[in-house]
Amino acid sequence: MFRFESPQYLWLLWLVVVLVAVRYYSLWRRQKKITRIGDKDLVRQLMPDASTMRRRVKFWLTMAAVAVLVVVLARPQMGSKISNEKRNGIETIICLDISNSMLAQDVAPSRLDKSKMLVENLVDNFTNDKIGLVVFAGDAFVQLPITSDYVSAKMFLHGISPALISTQGTDIARALSVAASSFTQQQGVGKAIILITDGEDHEGGALEAAKEARKKGINVFILGIGSTKGSPIPIGGGEYIRDNAGNIVMSALNEDMCRDIARAGSGTYIHVDNTNDAQEKLNDELSKLQKGETESVIYSEYAEQFQSFCIVLLVLLIVEACIMEKKNPLFKHFRLFKK
Repeated sequence: MFRFESPQYLWLLWLVVVLVAVRYYSLWRRQKKITRIGDKDLVRQLMPDASTMRRRVKFWLTMAAVAVLVVVLARPQMGSKISNEKRNGIETIICLDISNSMLAQDVAPSRLDKSKMLVENLVDNFTNDKIGLVVFAGDAFVQLPITSDYVSAKMFLHGISPALISTQGTDIARALSVAASSFTQQQGVGKAIILITDGEDHEGGALEAAKEARKKGINVFILGIGSTKGSPIPIGGGEYIRDNAGNIVMSALNEDMCRDIARAGSGTYIHVDNTNDAQEKLNDELSKLQKGETESVIYSEYAEQFQSFCIVLLVLLIVEACIMEKKNPLFKHFRLFKK
Protein backbone atom coordinates (compact mmCIF):
# COMPACT_ATOMS: atom_id res chain seq x y z
CA MET A 1 0.00 0.00 0.00
CA PHE A 2 1.37 3.38 -1.03
CA ARG A 3 0.87 6.48 1.11
CA PHE A 4 2.34 9.89 1.97
CA GLU A 5 3.39 10.43 5.57
CA SER A 6 3.04 14.22 5.22
CA PRO A 7 0.43 14.72 2.46
CA GLN A 8 -0.13 18.37 3.39
CA TYR A 9 3.04 19.26 1.47
CA LEU A 10 1.38 18.09 -1.76
CA TRP A 11 -0.50 21.39 -1.78
CA LEU A 12 2.81 22.93 -2.83
CA LEU A 13 2.27 21.36 -6.27
CA TRP A 14 0.10 24.38 -6.98
CA LEU A 15 3.39 26.30 -7.01
CA VAL A 16 4.20 24.54 -10.30
CA VAL A 17 0.92 25.76 -11.79
CA VAL A 18 1.68 29.32 -10.65
CA LEU A 19 5.21 29.22 -12.08
CA VAL A 20 3.92 27.91 -15.42
CA ALA A 21 1.37 30.73 -15.55
CA VAL A 22 4.07 33.30 -14.77
CA ARG A 23 6.31 31.76 -17.43
CA TYR A 24 3.71 32.03 -20.21
CA TYR A 25 2.77 35.53 -19.12
CA SER A 26 6.45 36.55 -19.36
CA LEU A 27 6.74 34.99 -22.81
CA TRP A 28 3.66 36.92 -23.92
CA ARG A 29 5.18 40.18 -22.66
CA ARG A 30 8.48 39.35 -24.33
CA GLN A 31 6.80 38.74 -27.70
CA LYS A 32 5.04 42.09 -27.47
CA LYS A 33 8.36 43.86 -26.81
CA ILE A 34 10.03 42.08 -29.74
CA THR A 35 7.17 43.12 -32.00
CA ARG A 36 7.76 46.76 -31.02
CA ILE A 37 11.47 46.45 -31.90
CA GLY A 38 10.87 45.20 -35.41
CA ASP A 39 10.04 42.24 -37.61
CA LYS A 40 10.21 38.88 -35.78
CA ASP A 41 12.30 37.21 -38.49
CA LEU A 42 14.74 40.11 -38.47
CA VAL A 43 15.09 40.02 -34.69
CA ARG A 44 15.66 36.25 -34.88
CA GLN A 45 18.48 36.79 -37.40
CA LEU A 46 20.10 39.28 -35.01
CA MET A 47 20.21 36.51 -32.35
CA PRO A 48 21.41 33.47 -34.34
CA ASP A 49 22.64 31.56 -31.26
CA ALA A 50 19.43 31.94 -29.25
CA SER A 51 17.55 28.64 -28.83
CA THR A 52 13.86 28.78 -27.96
CA MET A 53 13.66 25.01 -27.64
CA ARG A 54 16.58 24.85 -25.20
CA ARG A 55 15.02 27.45 -22.92
CA ARG A 56 11.74 25.55 -23.07
CA VAL A 57 13.39 22.23 -22.18
CA LYS A 58 15.33 23.80 -19.30
CA PHE A 59 12.13 25.35 -17.91
CA TRP A 60 10.15 22.11 -17.96
CA LEU A 61 13.04 20.21 -16.42
CA THR A 62 13.05 22.76 -13.60
CA MET A 63 9.29 22.39 -13.12
CA ALA A 64 9.65 18.62 -13.02
CA ALA A 65 12.39 18.99 -10.40
CA VAL A 66 10.16 21.24 -8.27
CA ALA A 67 7.31 18.70 -8.48
CA VAL A 68 9.59 15.83 -7.48
CA LEU A 69 10.96 17.92 -4.59
CA VAL A 70 7.41 18.42 -3.31
CA VAL A 71 6.83 14.66 -3.48
CA VAL A 72 10.03 14.11 -1.48
CA LEU A 73 8.83 16.56 1.19
CA ALA A 74 5.54 14.62 1.43
CA ARG A 75 7.55 11.49 2.34
CA PRO A 76 6.24 8.73 0.05
CA GLN A 77 6.06 5.36 1.79
CA MET A 78 5.21 1.81 0.79
CA GLY A 79 3.61 -0.71 3.14
CA SER A 80 6.25 -3.36 3.76
CA LYS A 81 4.56 -5.62 6.31
CA ILE A 82 0.99 -6.88 6.32
CA SER A 83 -0.56 -8.19 9.49
CA ASN A 84 -3.96 -9.61 10.29
CA GLU A 85 -5.23 -8.22 13.56
CA LYS A 86 -8.08 -9.83 15.46
CA ARG A 87 -10.08 -7.53 17.71
CA ASN A 88 -13.27 -7.75 19.71
CA GLY A 89 -15.88 -5.34 18.39
CA ILE A 90 -19.14 -4.88 16.49
CA GLU A 91 -20.05 -4.07 12.91
CA THR A 92 -22.11 -0.93 12.31
CA ILE A 93 -23.47 0.51 9.07
CA ILE A 94 -24.77 4.07 9.08
CA CYS A 95 -27.68 4.80 6.73
CA LEU A 96 -27.77 8.57 6.29
CA ASP A 97 -30.74 10.30 4.72
CA ILE A 98 -29.49 12.98 2.30
CA SER A 99 -32.80 14.03 0.79
CA ASN A 100 -33.49 17.75 0.47
CA SER A 101 -35.65 17.72 3.60
CA MET A 102 -32.48 17.05 5.63
CA LEU A 103 -31.43 20.65 4.87
CA ALA A 104 -34.13 21.94 7.22
CA GLN A 105 -32.70 23.94 10.11
CA ASP A 106 -35.01 23.02 12.98
CA VAL A 107 -31.92 21.27 14.38
CA ALA A 108 -28.80 23.45 14.33
CA PRO A 109 -26.96 23.96 12.09
CA SER A 110 -29.18 21.71 9.92
CA ARG A 111 -30.55 18.20 10.10
CA LEU A 112 -27.85 16.90 7.76
CA ASP A 113 -24.94 18.70 9.45
CA LYS A 114 -26.15 17.61 12.88
CA SER A 115 -26.29 14.03 11.60
CA LYS A 116 -22.71 14.27 10.34
CA MET A 117 -21.55 15.57 13.71
CA LEU A 118 -23.32 12.72 15.47
CA VAL A 119 -21.72 10.09 13.21
CA GLU A 120 -18.28 11.67 13.61
CA ASN A 121 -18.61 11.57 17.40
CA LEU A 122 -19.74 7.95 17.13
CA VAL A 123 -16.63 7.07 15.12
CA ASP A 124 -14.45 8.79 17.72
CA ASN A 125 -15.85 6.41 20.34
CA PHE A 126 -15.09 3.31 18.25
CA THR A 127 -11.94 1.33 19.00
CA ASN A 128 -12.14 -2.25 17.73
CA ASP A 129 -15.33 -1.88 15.71
CA LYS A 130 -16.03 -1.74 11.99
CA ILE A 131 -18.14 0.90 10.29
CA GLY A 132 -19.74 1.33 6.88
CA LEU A 133 -21.71 4.17 5.33
CA VAL A 134 -24.81 4.09 3.11
CA VAL A 135 -26.41 7.28 1.81
CA PHE A 136 -29.95 7.39 0.52
CA ALA A 137 -32.74 9.59 -0.81
CA GLY A 138 -34.93 8.28 -3.64
CA ASP A 139 -32.21 5.66 -4.15
CA ALA A 140 -29.42 4.26 -1.96
CA PHE A 141 -25.81 3.23 -2.44
CA VAL A 142 -22.77 2.30 -0.37
CA GLN A 143 -20.63 5.37 0.19
CA LEU A 144 -18.04 3.51 2.28
CA PRO A 145 -17.75 -0.31 2.48
CA ILE A 146 -17.49 -1.67 6.00
CA THR A 147 -14.02 -0.99 7.39
CA SER A 148 -11.98 -0.29 10.50
CA ASP A 149 -10.33 2.70 8.81
CA TYR A 150 -11.90 5.52 10.81
CA VAL A 151 -9.89 8.22 9.00
CA SER A 152 -11.47 7.23 5.68
CA ALA A 153 -14.89 7.10 7.32
CA LYS A 154 -14.57 10.73 8.42
CA MET A 155 -13.22 11.78 5.03
CA PHE A 156 -16.19 10.26 3.18
CA LEU A 157 -18.57 11.71 5.75
CA HIS A 158 -17.44 15.30 5.12
CA GLY A 159 -18.13 15.01 1.39
CA ILE A 160 -21.78 14.01 1.78
CA SER A 161 -24.50 16.33 0.42
CA PRO A 162 -27.93 15.95 -1.26
CA ALA A 163 -26.17 16.41 -4.63
CA LEU A 164 -24.77 12.86 -4.39
CA ILE A 165 -28.14 11.40 -5.39
CA SER A 166 -30.14 12.96 -8.21
CA THR A 167 -33.27 10.93 -7.46
CA GLN A 168 -35.03 12.82 -4.69
CA GLY A 169 -37.44 11.27 -2.21
CA THR A 170 -36.87 9.01 0.80
CA ASP A 171 -36.66 5.27 0.17
CA ILE A 172 -35.92 3.83 3.62
CA ALA A 173 -36.62 0.25 2.52
CA ARG A 174 -33.95 0.47 -0.18
CA ALA A 175 -31.45 1.91 2.31
CA LEU A 176 -32.08 -0.91 4.82
CA SER A 177 -31.76 -3.57 2.11
CA VAL A 178 -28.46 -2.16 0.83
CA ALA A 179 -27.09 -1.90 4.36
CA ALA A 180 -28.19 -5.42 5.38
CA SER A 181 -26.30 -6.91 2.43
CA SER A 182 -23.13 -4.91 3.16
CA PHE A 183 -22.02 -6.65 6.37
CA THR A 184 -19.31 -9.30 6.47
CA GLN A 185 -20.27 -12.97 6.66
CA GLN A 186 -18.58 -13.33 10.03
CA GLN A 187 -20.66 -15.04 12.71
CA GLY A 188 -20.86 -14.20 16.41
CA VAL A 189 -20.41 -10.45 15.86
CA GLY A 190 -22.99 -7.87 16.93
CA LYS A 191 -24.33 -6.10 13.83
CA ALA A 192 -26.32 -2.90 13.79
CA ILE A 193 -27.86 -0.58 11.22
CA ILE A 194 -28.14 3.02 12.40
CA LEU A 195 -30.61 4.83 10.16
CA ILE A 196 -30.65 8.61 10.50
CA THR A 197 -33.68 10.25 8.90
CA ASP A 198 -36.52 12.69 9.35
CA GLY A 199 -38.94 9.85 8.70
CA GLU A 200 -40.47 11.07 5.44
CA ASP A 201 -40.74 7.69 3.72
CA HIS A 202 -42.10 8.20 0.20
CA GLU A 203 -41.73 4.66 -1.13
CA GLY A 204 -43.00 2.30 1.61
CA GLY A 205 -41.77 -1.19 2.48
CA ALA A 206 -39.56 0.00 5.35
CA LEU A 207 -41.17 -2.26 7.98
CA GLU A 208 -40.66 -5.35 5.83
CA ALA A 209 -37.02 -4.43 5.19
CA ALA A 210 -36.41 -3.96 8.93
CA LYS A 211 -37.94 -7.37 9.65
CA GLU A 212 -35.69 -8.98 7.02
CA ALA A 213 -32.65 -7.38 8.68
CA ARG A 214 -33.76 -8.73 12.07
CA LYS A 215 -33.97 -12.26 10.61
CA LYS A 216 -30.30 -11.91 9.66
CA GLY A 217 -29.41 -11.00 13.26
CA ILE A 218 -29.07 -7.28 12.54
CA ASN A 219 -30.49 -4.72 14.96
CA VAL A 220 -32.01 -1.63 13.35
CA PHE A 221 -31.71 1.63 15.29
CA ILE A 222 -33.58 4.69 14.07
CA LEU A 223 -32.39 8.20 14.83
CA GLY A 224 -35.24 10.56 14.04
CA ILE A 225 -33.96 14.07 13.48
CA GLY A 226 -36.01 17.25 13.28
CA SER A 227 -39.15 18.73 14.75
CA THR A 228 -42.62 17.16 14.65
CA LYS A 229 -44.00 20.67 14.09
CA GLY A 230 -42.27 20.97 10.74
CA SER A 231 -39.68 23.30 9.24
CA PRO A 232 -39.15 24.92 5.81
CA ILE A 233 -36.39 23.62 3.53
CA PRO A 234 -33.92 26.35 2.49
CA ILE A 235 -32.55 26.45 -1.06
CA GLY A 236 -30.31 29.51 -0.70
CA GLY A 237 -30.78 33.24 -1.08
CA GLY A 238 -33.38 33.30 1.66
CA GLU A 239 -35.74 31.16 -0.42
CA TYR A 240 -37.43 27.88 0.52
CA ILE A 241 -38.78 24.91 -1.39
CA ARG A 242 -42.38 25.49 -2.48
CA ASP A 243 -45.09 23.17 -3.78
CA ASN A 244 -46.89 23.51 -7.11
CA ALA A 245 -49.34 25.98 -5.55
CA GLY A 246 -46.49 28.24 -4.45
CA ASN A 247 -46.79 27.42 -0.75
CA ILE A 248 -43.69 26.83 1.36
CA VAL A 249 -43.18 23.10 2.00
CA MET A 250 -42.95 22.20 5.71
CA SER A 251 -40.94 19.07 6.50
CA ALA A 252 -41.91 17.38 9.79
CA LEU A 253 -40.40 14.42 11.63
CA ASN A 254 -42.60 11.32 11.44
CA GLU A 255 -41.87 9.80 14.86
CA ASP A 256 -44.58 7.15 14.69
CA MET A 257 -43.11 5.60 11.58
CA CYS A 258 -39.58 5.76 13.04
CA ARG A 259 -40.75 3.91 16.17
CA ASP A 260 -42.49 1.25 14.06
CA ILE A 261 -39.34 0.62 11.97
CA ALA A 262 -37.13 0.38 15.08
CA ARG A 263 -39.60 -2.04 16.68
CA ALA A 264 -39.70 -4.19 13.54
CA GLY A 265 -35.90 -4.26 13.44
CA SER A 266 -35.54 -5.20 17.13
CA GLY A 267 -33.82 -1.90 17.77
CA THR A 268 -34.50 1.41 19.47
CA TYR A 269 -35.88 4.74 18.33
CA ILE A 270 -33.91 7.79 19.48
CA HIS A 271 -34.98 11.38 18.87
CA VAL A 272 -32.18 13.76 17.83
CA ASP A 273 -32.50 17.38 18.93
CA ASN A 274 -30.08 20.18 19.81
CA THR A 275 -28.78 18.35 22.90
CA ASN A 276 -26.26 15.50 23.23
CA ASP A 277 -28.83 13.10 24.68
CA ALA A 278 -29.17 11.14 21.44
CA GLN A 279 -25.41 10.54 21.31
CA GLU A 280 -25.32 9.16 24.83
CA LYS A 281 -28.37 6.94 24.31
CA LEU A 282 -26.96 5.53 21.07
CA ASN A 283 -23.61 4.73 22.69
CA ASP A 284 -25.42 2.93 25.51
CA GLU A 285 -27.49 0.87 23.08
CA LEU A 286 -24.49 -0.14 20.98
CA SER A 287 -22.56 -1.16 24.09
CA LYS A 288 -25.22 -3.81 24.75
CA LEU A 289 -24.54 -5.59 21.46
CA GLN A 290 -22.48 -8.76 21.46
CA LYS A 291 -18.87 -8.07 20.69
CA GLY A 292 -17.24 -10.71 18.53
CA GLU A 293 -13.78 -11.26 17.11
CA THR A 294 -13.33 -9.20 13.94
CA GLU A 295 -10.35 -9.51 11.63
CA SER A 296 -8.69 -6.55 9.94
CA VAL A 297 -5.87 -6.53 7.40
CA ILE A 298 -3.52 -3.63 8.08
CA TYR A 299 -0.06 -2.45 7.06
CA SER A 300 1.91 -2.31 10.29
CA GLU A 301 5.22 -1.09 8.81
CA TYR A 302 6.01 1.40 6.06
CA ALA A 303 9.30 1.82 4.23
CA GLU A 304 10.46 5.25 3.06
CA GLN A 305 10.56 5.67 -0.72
CA PHE A 306 11.93 9.22 -0.96
CA GLN A 307 15.39 7.95 -1.93
CA SER A 308 14.20 6.95 -5.41
CA PHE A 309 12.59 10.33 -5.94
CA CYS A 310 15.79 12.04 -4.78
CA ILE A 311 17.72 10.20 -7.49
CA VAL A 312 15.19 11.38 -10.10
CA LEU A 313 15.47 14.92 -8.72
CA LEU A 314 19.28 14.82 -8.97
CA VAL A 315 19.18 13.56 -12.57
CA LEU A 316 16.74 16.32 -13.57
CA LEU A 317 18.94 19.02 -12.05
CA ILE A 318 22.09 17.64 -13.70
CA VAL A 319 20.44 17.45 -17.13
CA GLU A 320 19.03 20.97 -16.72
CA ALA A 321 22.47 22.32 -15.81
CA CYS A 322 24.14 20.60 -18.77
CA ILE A 323 21.81 22.14 -21.34
CA MET A 324 23.05 25.54 -22.51
CA GLU A 325 20.61 28.23 -23.59
CA LYS A 326 22.69 28.93 -26.72
CA LYS A 327 22.74 26.59 -29.69
CA ASN A 328 25.54 24.06 -29.57
CA PRO A 329 27.29 23.64 -32.92
CA LEU A 330 27.98 19.98 -32.07
CA PHE A 331 24.23 19.34 -32.30
CA LYS A 332 23.37 21.62 -35.17
CA HIS A 333 22.17 18.65 -37.21
CA PHE A 334 19.61 17.66 -34.63
CA ARG A 335 16.19 19.24 -35.18
CA LEU A 336 15.54 19.51 -31.43
CA PHE A 337 18.32 22.05 -30.89
CA LYS A 338 18.18 24.04 -34.16
CA LYS A 339 15.42 26.38 -33.03
